[in-house]
Amino acid sequence: MSRPAFDDIYMELAVNLAKRSHCLKRHVGAVLAKDTRIISIGYNGPPPGTHNCDEEWPEEGCPRDSKGGCSLAIHAEQNAILYAVKNKTSVDGATLYVTLSPCLACSRIIFSMGIRKVIYLNSYAEFKGLASDEGVDFLNKFGVECLRYSGTLTNVTHMI
Repeated sequence: MSRPAFDDIYMELAVNLAKRSHCLKRHVGAVLAKDTRIISIGYNGPPPGTHNCDEEWPEEGCPRDSKGGCSLAIHAEQNAILYAVKNKTSVDGATLYVTLSPCLACSRIIFSMGIRKVIYLNSYAEFKGLASDEGVDFLNKFGVECLRYSGTLTNVTHMI
């Protein structure tokens, strides 16, 4: 019997979590793991008690902020980190699995929280048409190992 690697298990979970997103622009999922245990999960979307973008604004999504980004969405990485901290779970030394490489703002949070490794599935820069992944560059520059996922997703029925 072949046993799946933890990287494959956690990335598959992140992909499946992304399906929970209410965002019309992009579905993103995240898993925080430490010592082969899941400590938190997250997906992008509005804070609890606000509006689900696909329900409140089904045609165009949520209103944009002054920089053109979502005015309501909390990124998947932020949701995973916030949930862990809210429940008094340390993320120091954890590994973050995320379906889209972290933006620069999320990367600063990841670094500040002591997360030691990030494994991402898809490139934010490629999605946005940017020259480089600023978040990945930031993390690598300051000693957080940041790698593009290279495993095999065998238990995902549909990629978003």
